[in-house]
Amino acid sequence: MSLAWVHLPERGSARALEAIHWVGRVIGRPAGRLLLYPIALYFLLTAQRPRRASRAFLRRALQREPSVLDLFRHFHCFAATILDRTFLLHGQVEKFDIRIHNGQLIGDQVRSGDGCILLGSHLGSFEALRVLGITERHFPLKVLMNVDHNPAITRFLNALNPEIAATIIPIRGPGTLIAVKEWLDQGYLIGTLGDRVVAEERATRCRFFGEEAGFPLGPFQVAAMVRCPVILAFALYRGGNRYDVHFERLADSIPAADRRRPDALGRWAQHYADRLEAHARSAPYNWFNFYDFWADNKDDTQASALARPLSATTSRQP
Repeated sequence: MSLAWVHLPERGSARALEAIHWVGRVIGRPAGRLLLYPIALYFLLTAQRPRRASRAFLRRALQREPSVLDLFRHFHCFAATILDRTFLLHGQVEKFDIRIHNGQLIGDQVRSGDGCILLGSHLGSFEALRVLGITERHFPLKVLMNVDHNPAITRFLNALNPEIAATIIPIRGPGTLIAVKEWLDQGYLIGTLGDRVVAEERATRCRFFGEEAGFPLGPFQVAAMVRCPVILAFALYRGGNRYDVHFERLADSIPAADRRRPDALGRWAQHYADRLEAHARSAPYNWFNFYDFWADNKDDTQASALARPLSATTSRQP
């Protein structure tokens, strides 16, 4: 996977989000959803790079050439989850039909008092997981987040629910790993996304939809350092007001010796990529990485990140 997502412009603004949120709050969610059709059509017509990326992904996921309607559904699904995010962050969970699959797994983990890595992705709505954990199930949850990407949108969404905003661990420098370990030691679930490589992050290449793509090793390295479980989490939008939340155990623990072995950590990353692919095939329009996920990246920073041995300093961000 390339680092192209880091350089994508902020399509939309906090002011636009405020307008959509106002319509939804004052006129109602159904009226807000009506706006999604022209919004999705606008981006389908004007966003050339995301449109190409959508077509490239859907071609793999659908195993056929995607139609214009497929592309529109993809953009519309993304817009729908963005609108729903404002309601979820405002605590209006009652507006949604959120169905939990294998919920006992996460319940047992919380009751054990031990921390774990809750590994998600840009497939579906991780926001639904955050709200479910904090406002409905009262999970001890902290979320790793790149707050410097799309900062205006991040500030607006955080303002909707300061309680949820307070759970964020910003991804910034050596202190990030220290903070993660401290919260894990206190029994917190550390939510993070495992499908995008950031600059200076260690990564590996995994088979994904039949081709190689880059995946970060950070989540698995942290899990090996503290000997904690890794649980996968996918919140898939199914249309209307329905979300299906799936929990799966990836590992009871990752051996500490694996922390410095790229090949061993790479196998854990491949397990994650396999499960991500399975869920992406079941809900292809939920794929919200609107850039070429498989592109060869010539950037020296990523090249060094992919090649950097894990015996280097462990004070990097996870």
